[in-house]
Amino acid sequence: MDQIGRRVDQVETPALLLELPVARANIDQMATRIAALSASLRPHVKAHKSVELARLQLESGAVGVTTATVAEARAMVDAGIDDVLIANQVVVPSAVDAVAELAGRAAIIVAVDDAANLEALGAAASALGVEVGVLVELDVGMGRAGARTQDDAVALAQAAALTSGVAFRGLMGYEGHCADEPDPERRVERTRAAMELLTSASERVATAVMPVEIVSAGATGTFEITGGVPGVTEVQAGSYVLMDGFHAPLVSGFGSALTVAATAVSVHGSSVVFDAGRKSIGADLRPPAPPAPGAELAFIHEEHVGFRFAGEGAPYRVGDRIRLVPGYAPTTVNLFGSYLVVQDDEVVDVWSVCARHGAW
Repeated sequence: MDQIGRRVDQVETPALLLELPVARANIDQMATRIAALSASLRPHVKAHKSVELARLQLESGAVGVTTATVAEARAMVDAGIDDVLIANQVVVPSAVDAVAELAGRAAIIVAVDDAANLEALGAAASALGVEVGVLVELDVGMGRAGARTQDDAVALAQAAALTSGVAFRGLMGYEGHCADEPDPERRVERTRAAMELLTSASERVATAVMPVEIVSAGATGTFEITGGVPGVTEVQAGSYVLMDGFHAPLVSGFGSALTVAATAVSVHGSSVVFDAGRKSIGADLRPPAPPAPGAELAFIHEEHVGFRFAGEGAPYRVGDRIRLVPGYAPTTVNLFGSYLVVQDDEVVDVWSVCARHGAW
């Protein structure tokens, strides 16, 4: 906590910086744009892993939160957030038991695509006298998890409706294979095709089994497309709060709230090395943005990132500070234990990064 009150150019580096006014503006921007759509927002917190940011999203109209792990769900519930979707299959027995325990304290929904897993969730919940909500996941083209056919999804929904300890809530599909499509027209086309699979499956379930309350999908790169499709009730966009080099070309109107503070530790000619490498910058999908015009990435190692500058020498000296915009925010956040919350170039708070390692 000794970082609070320091100017950004005084903090120890590398440091994870959250520009609070920008994050708030991003949350407000999303709330405004979601209000124009037919779907609600259930933001995915795997990007920021922050209960404080989750609360700000809920205050701006989100209907609940989405998590990737049981650990994230527990952190949200422990913080008083009472409507959580775990958009993932939970199959490890101790994790199934943890989901049942959480269901005694909050409305918990889990994605399922397997009948045996459905039975295990129901048994764990029944043993505690609670119900776990489930969304049947349908593979809408990504080829990851999810029932592979609409027939399979309908059959699993029927099983869910008959399983004690389980409350069938609806369907889920993740169009991740569309979200990073660089061509906007092609992204619209592919996303609508994926959502047609999901919504038509929902209609079949409603006819054959029971009414469908939730149809959940969506990502930051597709939220306005997905959220405008009739029949989709929730979108799970999350990275918009922070933004990064990966998402910025896909969606406009959101600022870079997340940066990594770094210090120049070696300068020779046109080359500058900063003290933030792969252990500080999520570079798995894209490297950090160059810190200044004319710079190009030379390398990124464990503890260092190097840039070369055109012309005669670099515009930095040893000890100079920069703020690097990560290539990918979610993995960048996961490398740190806390955010330094910044306003007017001063650290005003420290917020924990929760559930980094997935244990519950």
